[in-house]
Amino acid sequence: MRSRVPKVLHDLCGRPMIAWSVAAALEAGAGKVVVVDGPDRPLDGELPDGVELAIQPEANGTGGAVLAAVDHVGEEPVLVLNGDVPLVTADLLRGLLDAHVTGQVQATLASTELDDPSGYGRVVRRSDGSVARVVETKVIGDATPEELAIREVNAGLYAFDGPALKDALHRLTPDNAQGELYLPSVVELLDQVAAHSFDDPAAMLGVNDRVELARVRTLAQARINAEHMRAGVTLVDPATTLIDVSVRIGQDTVIQPSTFLRGATTIGERCTIGPLTTIIDATLGDEVTVLHSYLTSCEVRDNATIGPFAYLRPGTLLRERAKAGTFVEIKNSDIGEGTKVPHLSYIGDADVGPGTNIGAANVTANYDGVDKHRTTIGADVHTSVDTTFVAPVTVGDGAYTAANSAITDDVPPGALGIARPRQTNIEDYAERKGKRDPRNTSS
Repeated sequence: MRSRVPKVLHDLCGRPMIAWSVAAALEAGAGKVVVVDGPDRPLDGELPDGVELAIQPEANGTGGAVLAAVDHVGEEPVLVLNGDVPLVTADLLRGLLDAHVTGQVQATLASTELDDPSGYGRVVRRSDGSVARVVETKVIGDATPEELAIREVNAGLYAFDGPALKDALHRLTPDNAQGELYLPSVVELLDQVAAHSFDDPAAMLGVNDRVELARVRTLAQARINAEHMRAGVTLVDPATTLIDVSVRIGQDTVIQPSTFLRGATTIGERCTIGPLTTIIDATLGDEVTVLHSYLTSCEVRDNATIGPFAYLRPGTLLRERAKAGTFVEIKNSDIGEGTKVPHLSYIGDADVGPGTNIGAANVTANYDGVDKHRTTIGADVHTSVDTTFVAPVTVGDGAYTAANSAITDDVPPGALGIARPRQTNIEDYAERKGKRDPRNTSS
């Protein structure tokens, strides 16, 4: 990966790669999940609650990895899957486990046929259809030409009888070109091994570099988008819509092109989102409209409208029917029901009551160079254009501010706050300025 980040912790649609495998196992009904980590324990603290770590002291192959977790193996069936193959599904794992239990064998491996099986271990069957062995092909010399001609490949997913797996792991030897303990070699040490075929080659796609990660991301994103569309969400252009796996969207919501929905975002029903909109870790109610805007860690309630070109920052609450309009930035503020901040304003660390209208180019001056202070604006207030509120300051219910005012003192309810110098007009200014302008002299 050419990265300081461990491969399985690289992000894939809002979830570390390893977490996809863990999620599939849990959804498939696994009662216990154990992840094998290296001696430096880079995955410690990065896994879901309840997932246990087993430490592989040295990188001695896939068999060595499972052997590192052998103390967790009991009498129950054991599923083994790779942490860098994130597209495996719970349905595939359930099918594999059901086939294993029904077949009453010691092990069942998942397999599929590929037109180009290069690089994959080949499944060698006996005449009765059972699996004799899996032949690795990573290094020249591991497989014969006849074995390389086999198109059925090992998907790297296994279901084992617990006691049989423990016994076979302790008998593994590094008798191969790489000198490693190959987990597929366990097959040759068992008497009853079956193969469970499946038809989705994408489920076995591994990730070893960023090109492969991008390929897998495209497929994962397509699955996520399709799931939302089948659940009643309209994606106008799925190819330009990026939605994390953790995002929730209500029915009849329309997602316009070039929209990115990330993290723990929840969107209600009948909303219109986008185009060209990013929403991260935000909660939106029903019938919300967001156009050409950026929202992060905020809450927007029913029937509110945002944008175009608005920026809602962490701690913002936009209540029912409120509006954050064009080129409006709001941070850590509570905007009341039906209140409008139509355009060109910055509202930070403020509490604004219901039914208020904030004029154009209003600013809450919330920072004095040392501390942040709050501005309180009541209900049904009308502020005029170019008003600055120097916090801490309070504007009472039903009050007004005059244009171009710097409000430094509280404004009582129903009052008009004016804070600006009186206008002075200098007569004949243009004529006198013209006489002084050197460009008007001639030689």
